[in-house]
Amino acid sequence: MKRTIGATLFGALLSLQAVAEVVVVVHPDNQATITKQNVQRLFLGKETAFPSSEAATIVTQPASQPLRAEFDSDVLGRNTAQVSAMWAKLVFTGRGIAPQEVETDAEVIEFIQGDKNAIGYIDSASVNGDVKVVNLD
Repeated sequence: MKRTIGATLFGALLSLQAVAEVVVVVHPDNQATITKQNVQRLFLGKETAFPSSEAATIVTQPASQPLRAEFDSDVLGRNTAQVSAMWAKLVFTGRGIAPQEVETDAEVIEFIQGDKNAIGYIDSASVNGDVKVVNLD
């Protein structure tokens, strides 16, 4: 019985560590005041610019990435299939250009380094001095 409880607790601890904390990031020079609502509107194709009126370049990760599912759910309040369908409709009707898609957190950071108007998301463990975290509280 003790072994079973111990194994269960150990497994629970491992699964908690495996859960990523998604953070929205921008170029360190981006001075726009960005709210969670701004992020939602940008990533859902309802806005194309930051509150400072600078055009925003959206970078996302593939639908197959667990971090993407977490971002879509926790930040956008939708599942990944819904977000993908919304973008497909915007692109098909000519009312939007799909976000740039990269494979990894490192590629998101690299993309943002090269575009001061880029906005994306990464695992909080990947944050470094090359990006600035947007406070969504």
